[in-house]
Amino acid sequence: MALKHAVLAALLDGEYSGYRLAKAFDVGVANFWHALPQQLYAELTRLEAEGLVAGRQVVQETRPNKRLFHVTDEGLAELERFAAAASRPSFIRDDLLVKVQAVDRIDAAPVIAQLTERARMAAAKVDIFEQLLARLRGGLDEAEFLAHGARVGPYLTCLRGLGFERETRDWCERITGVLRERSGTPQHP
Repeated sequence: MALKHAVLAALLDGEYSGYRLAKAFDVGVANFWHALPQQLYAELTRLEAEGLVAGRQVVQETRPNKRLFHVTDEGLAELERFAAAASRPSFIRDDLLVKVQAVDRIDAAPVIAQLTERARMAAAKVDIFEQLLARLRGGLDEAEFLAHGARVGPYLTCLRGLGFERETRDWCERITGVLRERSGTPQHP
């Protein structure tokens, strides 16, 4: 997958400025695709040059002018081609797992500290995803939203992000407990 496909998919909800697109990436898209704001701005310029998005200038009186972008018919056709192509299997590439792999031969204390911090960060993301999912449902229960919601794709990707963060939190907490018990470190420092 290229960044262009993530940007095109994010723009399906309507017109976004580069700033609003970066915020959308931070909240929903970042759980499956990371991009810095400057990468997004550069990608919008490329996509516009390729005719996959169109931009329009919005004049603002009290702030600098901004450009709003939306997906063109060509951009939607590109997403169709992308969706029809076979996906590659996903994989994990995580330096913390390398540290856990080596924990029998190194000092476990820094690894335990990093696992604890990773669990804390994952727990915070779980809260964010739960709030986002509730907002996307707009008062509907999940079953009703999944059956009749207007745009279910962002919800489904957030469900994946929620599951990932829960599993990360739970795994880190479990492994922290194992390592503390093996090293005789108190469970709650």
